[in-house]
Amino acid sequence: MKLTNIAQLIGAKGKSIPDIEINWLLTDSRSLSFPAESLFFAIHTARNNGHNYIQELYRQNLRYFVVSEMHPEFEKMTDAVFLQVTDTLQALQRLAAAHRSAFKVPVIGITGSNGKTVVKEWLYQLLHTDYVITRSPRSYNSQIGVPLSVWAMNENTQLGIFEAGISEMNEMIHLQPIIQPTIGVFTNLGEAHQENFVGLKQKCEEKLQLFVQSEVLIYCSDNKLVEISVAQSDFRGKLFSWGKSDKAIVQILNVEKTSQNTKVQFKYVGSESTVIIPFTDDASIENALQCVTIMLYLGMKPIDIAKRILILEAVAMRLEVKEGVRDCLIINDSYNSDLNSLSIALDFLNQQATAKNLSKTLILSDILQSGQTADQLYKTVSELVKNKNIQRIIGIGSDISKHADTFESIDKTFFEHTEDFLKSTILRELKNEIILLKGSRKYHFEDISEKLELVTHETILEVNLNALVDNLNYFRAKLRPETKMMCMVKAFAYGSGAVEVARTLQHHRVDYLAVAVADEGADLRNEGIRIPIVVMNPEKGSFGMIFDNKLEPEIYSFRLLDSFIAAAEKLGLTDYPIHIKIDSGMHRLGFEPQDMDQLLARLKRQNQVKVRSVFSHLSGSDEAKFDAFTKQQIATFTTCADQFSATFSHHIMRHILNSAGIERFPEYQFDMVRLGIGHYGISSLPEANLKQVCALKTVILQIKTVKAGETVGYSRKGIVEADKRIAVIPIGYADGFDRKLGNGVGEVLINGKRTKVIGNVCMDLVMIDVTNIEANEGDVVEIFGDNLTISEVSGWLKTIPYEVLTSVSRRVKRIYFQE
Repeated sequence: MKLTNIAQLIGAKGKSIPDIEINWLLTDSRSLSFPAESLFFAIHTARNNGHNYIQELYRQNLRYFVVSEMHPEFEKMTDAVFLQVTDTLQALQRLAAAHRSAFKVPVIGITGSNGKTVVKEWLYQLLHTDYVITRSPRSYNSQIGVPLSVWAMNENTQLGIFEAGISEMNEMIHLQPIIQPTIGVFTNLGEAHQENFVGLKQKCEEKLQLFVQSEVLIYCSDNKLVEISVAQSDFRGKLFSWGKSDKAIVQILNVEKTSQNTKVQFKYVGSESTVIIPFTDDASIENALQCVTIMLYLGMKPIDIAKRILILEAVAMRLEVKEGVRDCLIINDSYNSDLNSLSIALDFLNQQATAKNLSKTLILSDILQSGQTADQLYKTVSELVKNKNIQRIIGIGSDISKHADTFESIDKTFFEHTEDFLKSTILRELKNEIILLKGSRKYHFEDISEKLELVTHETILEVNLNALVDNLNYFRAKLRPETKMMCMVKAFAYGSGAVEVARTLQHHRVDYLAVAVADEGADLRNEGIRIPIVVMNPEKGSFGMIFDNKLEPEIYSFRLLDSFIAAAEKLGLTDYPIHIKIDSGMHRLGFEPQDMDQLLARLKRQNQVKVRSVFSHLSGSDEAKFDAFTKQQIATFTTCADQFSATFSHHIMRHILNSAGIERFPEYQFDMVRLGIGHYGISSLPEANLKQVCALKTVILQIKTVKAGETVGYSRKGIVEADKRIAVIPIGYADGFDRKLGNGVGEVLINGKRTKVIGNVCMDLVMIDVTNIEANEGDVVEIFGDNLTISEVSGWLKTIPYEVLTSVSRRVKRIYFQE
C-alpha cells in the first residue's frame, strides 16, 4: 500500500509524504528486515515506549514512522517521514481493518480459551492443498499481533485463518473489524485469562463479539454456558454446532480411545460416518472435531475428511533451543513455513547467535502455497536472509534449488530431497554453528533434527523465555521510563541457566546484570554478553578476571576497597567503575552509616576507581509486618547516598529495591532497581499473576504392581498396605529432588492428576504411587511448573522458592523455548 494512502487512512499529519510502497509493518525495532519498504508504529504500552527506539531504527536506514509523540531528537532526522497520530495502536488497527476490507474472500476467525493455535494450524494442514491460505504466524492473536497477521493478506489469498485472544473486557471490539470473519469458530471456554472478568459468562460474551457479523458460528454445544451465551447474543448468522446432543448439526455418537488413536462416530445430515484421530488426549480430540465440523461446513465429503484427519501431525507450539552435535545449537521450527514465520524465526536465531558468537546457518525447504511466483518468493527470501546476516543456507526442494543463483554472497548448498542431504558429507561437517531448521512438513525435517540434536537425559528443566520477558515487563511497568534495571543472574540464573537468561535479558535491553562471583561474569563475557555486569561478592584472587572482562565489583569494606584500588593502581587504571554497598540494617555486607566520612575521604584522595552507584539491600520488603523497618532502611540509605552526592560532582546512581520492593515500594525506585526472583514468577503480591518460567519434568520409566505387605525403596520405608501400582521416575536428590519429599511428603503431577512419593528418595530415582490415576510408561511427570508451583514445593520443604530453583543440578538438561 502506498504511504500516502496509509497516511490518509489513519488520519495522520505529516510533511512531504512520498508516494512509496509499504510492504512491511513493524512494531518491534529488533525485527527490521526491509528498511526501504517498512513502516514503524511507535506504540506506547504500559511497559514500553516504541518512540525510544526510533533513533536506533533510523541508524539502520528506516525512514518511515507513525508516532504520537515528537521527541526533540527527531528534528535532526531531516530525511525521515513522521506520520503523527493521536494513538499509534489505534492507527495500526485502523490500517489493518481497511486492508482487510479490500479482500472478498472467506476468513475463518478463531477464539476461545484454549486450542486456537492448534485449530488454526491443523486447518492449514487440512486445507492448504485447496486454498492459498494466509494465517496468523505462531500465536499472533493480541491487539498488536492480529493487525500484523491480517496485513499479510495479498491478492493471492484465497482463505484467511486468524486467531484472536483477549485478556480483559472491551478488547474484542477492536479485533472484530480487523479480522471480519465470515466463518466464526469458538474453540472452548475455560479458566485461562480469567482474572480480568467477573465470571466465565462475561468472558464468553466478550469473546463472542468477534462473530457479530459472521455468516456462521461453529462451536461445541456440549458446554451449556456457551450454548446459553450464544442464544442470548446478537448473533444473526447460521449456527453450526457439534456435540453429543441430537440437536447438534454434527452429532457425536461415540468416542472410542485406543493406545494410539481415537475413533469417533458422528452423524451429519442423516448419515453416519467415522474418523480416526491420531491422538488420544481430550484437548486434541476436541480440536480435531472442530476441524471436522469446519470442513463439513465447507462442503467436504466425510470420506475425504477422514483421510485427511488420519494424517494430522502435532503442532510444535514453540521455538526450542537444543544442544546439537559438534558444539552446534539447534532451533527446530517446522511449525510454520511462510515468509512471516521465517522472519520471526530468523530474529530468534539472531538473538541466540549474537550472544553466543556462533555462525548462523539456515536449513530451508521449499515454501509451499505462498501465493507468489517462485521468482518473487525466493527473491524476497534471499533478501531476508541477506538482511539477517545469515552466513550459510542449505536449501532442500526442487523450487529453492532452481533459484540457487538468487542467493548471493553466501555459503550455499542445495538438495532436491531431504534424503540427499542426510546422505551428504555436509551434514557431518556442521560444527560450531547455530542452525535453524525451517521446513514444510512434507520434507520431514524431523529426520534432520534427529541427526543433529544431542541425546539427553529424560529429566529436563524447561525454561520459558516468553514468560521470563512477560515477568520482566510486569516489573518494568511499575517504573518510570528513566529508571534503570539491574537483573540478577547469579547462581546459574537461579538454576535456570545464566547464559540463555542473560542473552534474553540483554536482547530486551536491561541495563545491568549482576552475578555472585567473577567466574560467573567471565562466563557471560565469553558467551557474548556485552552489557555491564556487577560482581556482588568479588574476591581478591579474582581481581585480574574482573579487569580482563570489564566486570564491575561491589565494594563493601575498607579492606576490599584498599585491595582493589591497589590492584587497579598496579595496572595503571583510572576511574574503574565500582558500586558501594551500604549496610542500612540487614547487617550482612556493607559499609555502615558511621563509616561515611572515612569512606568518602578515602575515595576522594585517589583516582583509580570511580563510584558508579551506591546501594543497599532490604531485608523484609516482602512482608507487611516489616514495612516500618523497610522505610527506616530506606531513610538510612538515603542519608548515606546524599553524602555521596554532596561529595562528588558526577552523578552516582542509587538503588535499594529488590523484586518485592519494586512491587510494594515503587516510590523509592531512585535511579535503578534490582530484579531477582521476580523474573521466575515469584511475587510478594498474591494478585500479581506472574508467569511460571521454569518447569521441571521427567518421564515414567517403569510401572510395576507391588503386593500388599511388600515395601518400596531403601530402608523399606515405603510400606504397601494394599496392592499398588508403583511408577519409577528418573530423578533423585542428585538432580535436585530433595530427600525430604519422600515418604508421602512430596507430590508430582501425571496427566493432570496429583500423586504422592512413596518410600525414600534415591540418588537418581523416585517411586510414586499411581494406583488411582491413569498412567503409562513414557508419560510426562511434572515435578514443578504451571500446575504444581515452585512455591507449593518450597512449602512442603519449609523453605523458600530460591532454594528449590537453585537446587536443580547441572546434569538436568535445560531446554529453552519461545512460544
